[in-house]
Amino acid sequence: MLRNKDDGMPNMRQIEALLSDLSQDSEIELPAELLQVDLSQVNTSMLLDLSKRLMGTVIDYKELMMMYNCALRQMRTKFEILDAEFNVRYKRNPINSINTRLKGTVSIREKLQRMGVPFSIDSIEENLNDVAGIRVVCSYVDDIYSIAQSLLAHGDITLIAQKDYIANPKPNGYRSLHLIVAIPVYFAEHTKQIKVEIQLRTIAMDCWAELEHQLHYKDESAGNQDIVAELKTCADTLAATEEKMLDIRQKIDARAPLPTEEDVLFEKMRKIDVAVG
Repeated sequence: MLRNKDDGMPNMRQIEALLSDLSQDSEIELPAELLQVDLSQVNTSMLLDLSKRLMGTVIDYKELMMMYNCALRQMRTKFEILDAEFNVRYKRNPINSINTRLKGTVSIREKLQRMGVPFSIDSIEENLNDVAGIRVVCSYVDDIYSIAQSLLAHGDITLIAQKDYIANPKPNGYRSLHLIVAIPVYFAEHTKQIKVEIQLRTIAMDCWAELEHQLHYKDESAGNQDIVAELKTCADTLAATEEKMLDIRQKIDARAPLPTEEDVLFEKMRKIDVAVG
């Protein structure tokens, strides 16, 4: 921050410019009430105090988001490694896609408000489990449980909560396996446990959830029970089809001739060569 040569304090114009820069920061949407300042009603000392508080908020918030982002990168790598291992061992990739997201500032503030807790760094860490989210889309239902079991066997993964909406679908037909885990993220001077929400779905589950989400926001009428019922029927139909497809795959696997030891060895070598290449 630039300072006046006379008293070492920043002048009003410099502080005003700083507040303007903070308000236009694209990575964090600061509460509007903090930025609506009548410069004619406050002195330089008051503005300096405000600018310091705002800078502290921005820095702390960006650091927290950086930590969540690092946790997502580590988690994505874990799933990619599991997918590669399954490919070598079982000649197929159980994971179809992996998507990550960080909850936006507005969404974070709104959720904290609904919970009746203040917007602060400590409040975010203590009350929210889904700031960092990763969605893993698998080919078959059994892949979901195999991948989840393998992930939770990692020594550095701590399971905080689990909701199985596959075994127990939501009333509207939503199906997915939700895990809340904590993963250690290693920084230059410390290690921090960061919470990540994981959603594991099949391709059909993901397709249904995306379409249901779009239709839910398009149809704002109160009397939409007919639509809800139709979506539930679609979800049940997709689940039955997935179960049948899994049964077909398992029958094909069972009928395949057992490979010899040499076949297994050469196939593993071929897969490893492809992975390395």
